[in-house]
Order: sequence, then C-alpha cells, then structure tokens
Amino acid sequence: MADDDEAGAPSGGDAEHRAPPSHSPRAGKPARAASPPVGPDSGPVRIGRGHPLPLGLHECCDGMNIAVFSRHATGMTLLLFEAAGETEPSARIALEAWRHRTGDIWHASVAGDLRGKLYALHADGPHSPAAGHDFDRHRMLLDPYSASVTDLSPTSHGRCVLVGQSFEWGDDAPLRHPWSETILYETHVRGLTMDPSSGVRRPGEYLGVIEKIAYLRDLGVTALELMPVQAFDPEALERHDPLTGERVGDYWGYNPVGLFAPMAHYAGDVGPGGELIAFKTMVLELHRAGIEVILDVVFNHTGEGGRGGPTYSFRGLDNAIYYTLTPDGDYADYTGCGNTLNCNHPVVRSMVVDCLRHWVIHCHVDGFRFDLASVLGRDEQGNLLANPPLLEQIAEDPILRHVKLIAEAWDAGGAFQVGSFPGGRWAEWNCHFRDDVRRFWRGDPGMTGAFATRLAGSSDLYQRGGESPLNSVNFITSHDGFTLNDLVSYARKHNEANGEGNRDGLDENYSDNNGAEGPTDEPHIEAVRLRQIKNLLATLLLSRGVPMLVGGDEFRRTQAGNNNAYCQDNAISWYDWSLAERNTELVHFVQRLIALRKAHPILRAETFYTDADVTWFGPAGSPPDWHGPDNRLGCVVRGDGTKLCLLFNAARSPCQFVLPAMPEEQWQVVIDTSKDTPSADASFGVEYGRNSDGGLRLEARATIVAVCHSAARWRRRWSAGAG
Repeated sequence: MADDDEAGAPSGGDAEHRAPPSHSPRAGKPARAASPPVGPDSGPVRIGRGHPLPLGLHECCDGMNIAVFSRHATGMTLLLFEAAGETEPSARIALEAWRHRTGDIWHASVAGDLRGKLYALHADGPHSPAAGHDFDRHRMLLDPYSASVTDLSPTSHGRCVLVGQSFEWGDDAPLRHPWSETILYETHVRGLTMDPSSGVRRPGEYLGVIEKIAYLRDLGVTALELMPVQAFDPEALERHDPLTGERVGDYWGYNPVGLFAPMAHYAGDVGPGGELIAFKTMVLELHRAGIEVILDVVFNHTGEGGRGGPTYSFRGLDNAIYYTLTPDGDYADYTGCGNTLNCNHPVVRSMVVDCLRHWVIHCHVDGFRFDLASVLGRDEQGNLLANPPLLEQIAEDPILRHVKLIAEAWDAGGAFQVGSFPGGRWAEWNCHFRDDVRRFWRGDPGMTGAFATRLAGSSDLYQRGGESPLNSVNFITSHDGFTLNDLVSYARKHNEANGEGNRDGLDENYSDNNGAEGPTDEPHIEAVRLRQIKNLLATLLLSRGVPMLVGGDEFRRTQAGNNNAYCQDNAISWYDWSLAERNTELVHFVQRLIALRKAHPILRAETFYTDADVTWFGPAGSPPDWHGPDNRLGCVVRGDGTKLCLLFNAARSPCQFVLPAMPEEQWQVVIDTSKDTPSADASFGVEYGRNSDGGLRLEARATIVAVCHSAARWRRRWSAGAG
C-alpha cells in the first residue's frame, strides 16, 4: 500500500518511525510509532494514512480503509484483535491527528494478513457531562458504520470485524412488487423457527427462515417484514421472570448497537463475519421465491440508554453530536428508551441515509419500516419540523428511490402523525384501522361508520393531502400487543413474566375473551373465538390499503395473554408450528382470502371508492345506520365486470340482509365465516338464490363475501388467484 507510514511487527520486532513532512505544522517533532501486534501468531499488519471517505470499513487496494467521525475527540486509537473472544488487543495504533485526521474524520488503512482479525476504538477527549461530552480514553468502542459486530455482551461491548462485502448474488434484482399487490407478513427471525415444532435444521437462524419459504409462498404473502436485525445486545436487560426466576433479555431487538450490522446471534455457529453471508443467503432465497424483505429499522434511539447506561459506540465517540440533549447535557427522551438520536443534525442525518443505502446496496433489502418514525422529524431542540430534511432526503434519495418506506408515525414524546406524516412517498401503520375494526367486531355500539371508512381505505386520513389508500398499512395485530388468538381469548393483559408487575404494555386493547379468560375446553366459546378470528382476518384482506399479517396469526399463535413480549426469548414468543397442523382449516381460510384479494383488483385499487364503485346498505336494504347499536353493514362493490357483495354482522344474533335489486339471479358465496373452509381450491363456492324477500341470512358475528359474474370467468380468475 503506497501510503504506509507505520509498520506493526510481532512482539520483539521494530516498528518503522517516520517524521512528518516538512510542510506539516509538526515538522521537526518525532512521530509516535504505532504499537506493534504482540501475539505470537499475528502476521505483519501495515498501517497507512488512509482516506476520510467513505465512512466505516471498506476494502481498498490490498487491505481495508477505516474512517470514523468524531468532531470533539482529541485522540483516536485503533485496536486490533487476533480473534473473537479476546479481551486484550494484539495492537494499539495511535492515530496521529496531523496525518490520520481530515476535518472531523479519523482514518487509517490496514494492510497485510487480516484474516479473522477484529478491531475496536479508543477515543480521547473532554469529559464534561454538562457540555454533553462523555469521552473516556480507556473505553472500548465500536465503529458506528461497522457491517459486522461480534462479542456483544454487557461486559465486552463488542468488536468490529475486518470483513468485506463480497457475495455471489447472481442475477438477483429488486422485486419491486407494487404496493397494490403487497401482502406483508411481520415476523421475528429467531421466533419463526426456534421452537422444536418448526422442524427446521437451522432453528432460530437466517437460514431457518429459508426452510419456511414454501409455507410462506403457499400462504400467498409477498413480503416479510422482519423485526430488528440490526445488531443489539440480547443480554442488556438486568431483570428476572418472577414466575420462574430466569433472567429475561432483549428479544425483540429495538435497542440497536450496530446499525449497519446484521445480528450475528441469528447466524448460528459461524465465524466472525459469517452472519453477512447467512443474511444475504436468506434474502437471495426469499427473492427467488418472489418474496420481498422489509427491515424494521430503529433510528430513533440506541441501546446505550440514558445516563448510567452502557456505552457501545455513539456516546463515547461524540455524545454531543449523536444525541439530542437538554440544556444541562442530559438526554432528551422522546422514545421512552432513555435517549433520542439527533436525527436532523447533518452528521447523523447522513449516517441514517448511508445506513439505508448500505442495506439496499450490499444486502439487497426491498424496504424499511421505521420504528417511532416521528422522531426522525424532530430538530436538535426536539421540535417537530414541518418539512423534516431527513424524511425528505430518504424519500428522494436516488439509491432509495424505489424501496418501500413504512412509518410508525408517532413517538413517545407526544407526536402523532398518522395521516399527516411528512416527507412524501411514505406508507404508515394505520392504528385507527386496528382500533376501529377491533371495536366493531367486539360489538362496541356506533362503530359502523368508522368500520366502513377503514374498509374503504381510510379516506378521512389519506385523501386530504392527495394520498391514496396505499398510504395505509392496515393491521389488526402487530408484534406490539396481543396476537390475534389472544385478542379474542383475553379481556386483559397478562405480562407478569416480564418482571414489571404487569404495568408494561397497553391497558386498552379492545379485546374480548368471549366467555372465559384464556384457554378453555368449552366448544361454544372456541367456536365464537374462531369465527371472530375469521371475521378480523376477512376485514383485513377485504379492505383497501396494504394488509399486514402477523406471523402465526393464521394458525392461532398465542403468547398466553402477554401483550408486550419484548423480553420473552422462549416458548411465549416462539411459533408453535403444531398449531398450524391443528388449525389447518384456518390456514386454508387465510390462503383463500389472499387468493380472493389477488383475484379482484377492485379490493386493492390505489384510488378511493366513488359512488359508482360502491353501494352501502343496512340489513333492510336501506341506507346503513352509521351510528346505530348493532354494527351491521353491507356493500356491493363493482369493478372489471364483477360485483362483490360484502356483508358484516357483528351483532350477537343472526339477521337477514336484503340485497339491492339487480338483474342477476344468483350470487356465489365464496367466504362465509360461520362455515368451515375446505381446501383452497377452485371448486369452493355455493350459489345462493335470494330468498323471497331478496335477502341472504347472515349468522351472528359473521362475514359473507359473494360474487356475481359468469361461472366460467370466475373459475379462470379463482384458479389464477389461488395458484
């Protein structure tokens, strides 16, 4: 490497000394030599001046270039380790400001035998909490841009891996499924296959996800939305389950430490850097099956917490830049997690965009869901910006131009921006859909109008600014809250195992136990629960917008009433795949709903319904009682030569629906939640002749979907959708 200026040698060898050039302000003063590698097995490593860009670790010439931002550091030391697990570095290389610093960037090149080596940093500088500075020259730090992090624990705080990004992608390319054709499936990499019932060879791993691709493809989903895979410390919590005495950890992963690095814990027994190969292999195989990968990313806070929390990276490198601080130097907390990243500081803003580009360019992901995304719109004083530069930059960035962007459009500091999230091009988690649909089917009086609005795409939220129904990510459940089974099985949360006295998690879930709290052998209670699950799933997949299923809801996964299982890396959270066999009929029902949605573009159009598209009516055939007590609603939807009749009865008694007068004499009922569902094939569907009064009978708490068009056309459409 042409710019080598320091040489490391095995213990007992000599390091090369060079004086600074004559034009340097330090001319005439001796340069400090780098500490040589000291392990008996260490090969020669040469340290050069390096380059300030790009930030992080990148391959160059015959080695690597390392570049790290720190404006307020007065010194920076690069630490090299021979292997994972080592506590003492084999080399300490003090970076000289006159040669290894450009502006606020500290940089060096590393060449030689780098196989299996790791690195970390020491940053020297002022320690002045009131001014926001928290430097400690003895504290080991991670490179914030590192793409591979290992040895994460409460004591070691991790090491970065000297590894490149090479991978055989073949002809892999972005799938770019239109939003109108997208069906999201939210899941946890580890929880999906960790339970022995999963039957996979690589449980809890990226490669284990691959073994479930056939199931996901048959179900009909088009995108996996993965809960956080950005590296985090799973042992960061210091709390125990009061019921078992076992220690609980960070299972969900919403406390990131390495924003650019996939979680090594999900790769199994591989060497440092092997998690990159495992993650990319998972993405490649999902793409081959036509399934996109959406990452749930956390840029609103980090796992370093508030004062007294662990220091992994950001706090020790430049606390005053990376975090939003109060005037006295404390941490502003708009996240409920102890700190808030200073997202609209230009340096932090660039880091966020660089990170998103990294996941797209090097890992081929297809989109992102942003946790507590409203934080990304706050300025350095915590004020919400009308036109946040970060959100606009993400939306307009040329590399990110076609990836999917999903916002959780609120934060813990009081911001709530559902329906008004700034920046353009963003879809949003629609919590109004969740709550209104839950309340309608629970039987809360007066919910018919709100239910119709959600079914039709939430025009009250997304029509005001020229958006479309596709700005709404519709969901009944998410990782945060009850599973669908628990929503109809518990009237209250049961979070005692979290060790917080059942104070954590939402108290108002709009749930209903339907006659017994938790599991029961009563057949009539189980029948009602199953019907309610079907009603909720049917509403989700019949609504305009982008539907999101939560993994396992299609076979009644349960968390035993825990609605905040963030720390439960155990059977509470892991998917029990025996339930998929026990509830095969429900799985087929979901397959059928997805096939129905795919077969009828009118259900997933990118525009709002017009009066010509839909006719709303109540049971008597007259206009609905939008605010009445019974929550009964019907509509006929017209599109592409086909008519769909959707009937909903959330009341606890059956009723007759009089259908609007039409020349057709027959409706083909393709969904009836009061009936068992046979296999998802093209033969299902019963022709219902209207009664003498022109109506159809709808059982209590039931949904009917009927289709009216020629039988030949229906069979062609259904076969295409179900295949």
